[in-house]
Amino acid sequence: MSSSDGKQPKIIPIKPVAAESNPEQETISLYAAHKKVYPRSISGLFARWRWVMVFLTQLIFYGLPWIEWGQRQVVLFDLGARRFYIFGLVLYPQDFIYLTGLLIISALSLFLFTAVAGRLWCGFACPQTVYTEIFMWIEHKVEGDRSARVRLDNGGWTAEKIWKKSLKQFLWIAIAAWTGFTFVGYFVPIRELGSELMALQGSWQLFWVGFYGFATYGNAGFLREQVCKYMCPYARFQSAMFDKDTLIVTYDALRGEKRGPRNKTVDYKAKGLGDCIDCTLCVQVCPVGIDIRNGLQYECIGCGLCVDACNTVMDKMGYARGLVRFSTQHAVAQGWTQSEIVRRVFRPRVLVYSAILLALCVAMLASLVTRTPLKVDVVRDRAALSRIVAGGKLENIYRLQIMNATETSQRYRISARGLDGLELVSETEVEIDAAQSRWVPVRLQIPYGSLPAGSHTFNFDIQTVGADAHLTEKSVFLVPR
Repeated sequence: MSSSDGKQPKIIPIKPVAAESNPEQETISLYAAHKKVYPRSISGLFARWRWVMVFLTQLIFYGLPWIEWGQRQVVLFDLGARRFYIFGLVLYPQDFIYLTGLLIISALSLFLFTAVAGRLWCGFACPQTVYTEIFMWIEHKVEGDRSARVRLDNGGWTAEKIWKKSLKQFLWIAIAAWTGFTFVGYFVPIRELGSELMALQGSWQLFWVGFYGFATYGNAGFLREQVCKYMCPYARFQSAMFDKDTLIVTYDALRGEKRGPRNKTVDYKAKGLGDCIDCTLCVQVCPVGIDIRNGLQYECIGCGLCVDACNTVMDKMGYARGLVRFSTQHAVAQGWTQSEIVRRVFRPRVLVYSAILLALCVAMLASLVTRTPLKVDVVRDRAALSRIVAGGKLENIYRLQIMNATETSQRYRISARGLDGLELVSETEVEIDAAQSRWVPVRLQIPYGSLPAGSHTFNFDIQTVGADAHLTEKSVFLVPR
């Protein structure tokens, strides 16, 4: 190639420029080995609230299966009998719509709480968080505080280490096994389950008790923060529900920087230091091992333990609390007061979530209150769709599954209407025990020739004798050609 004046262009070789070294850069391996987190115990407002939620959730979980309602458990999901008992309610598979409504309400509640205050569920009520807290409490009581646990793990196997590790594992396994037993007790009557397990009967029950117990033991005892960081999908999509007015655990960098140790007798501001003394206590108490001073991170579960730790240090140093606090990004950046933060809670997004959630709750409650405690399924007898019987009658046979969704025995009257000459020639009244179902054969007849060939719609009426509960179910009467 030549230039326009006929001379060959001069080629200048380009040498690669070495990247400037940056002492703050850090190379992180994608396959780095997991480092065990040793959370430090801390006391404070949020630590107390976490334990309140531990006691409350476990009191409900462990206690409900042992409370009786009449002749049964107060809460029992009897999969074998296909009935679900919740206090005075008896639900059947036909009531699946209520489960759907409950799931929708739960999802909307999660959206609402997350938009208002971040991951409160994760930090205070999630089963992973609750059982991890219980297991870590046992570990603290058996092996000692944070420094003692680190020394124990790094030291050799001595008699003391073997004893402490064995005791801890025994207590973990005991709690996990009892948790698995309680969980299965929601699906099998817990007293019967206890008798079966004592007699080593019920292979499926044994399997599920062991499976759920093993999951509790592994997740709370060993995986811990890894479940929150790598396995839980909520940590991944939570950012889609956050905005700059969501209450989250925040570090006030304007107030805290520049970090550094100092003497209480020296004017640290004259040295250009902020309120953060770089004690790393907020990192030591974090159950997922992150540094909140690095900003909002998806691993943060919003437990507030770093807030308690930082407030403790601020009190000792004589500084104002709130260097690490629950606040919003807008509030920290613009220096809002508490009242201004509260006013921003009632923003359009939150109001829309609240309105939809309230409407769904009211609709579901109204549906449960007005629900008819009677279920009926109509099934045609396929062995004999239509036949001529004595007396010149045309007969169709049906099977009615009548389900008594009350806690007392009920008597039901069966009738049919909607066709000329339609007559019910089988039993017209049946009695069904409390919370039971029964298949009832029903024979209907019409005069032969009274209707043209084809299918003709009519109604079954099922009325509770001595009560107002009744249902009407449509069906068809077949007239052959």
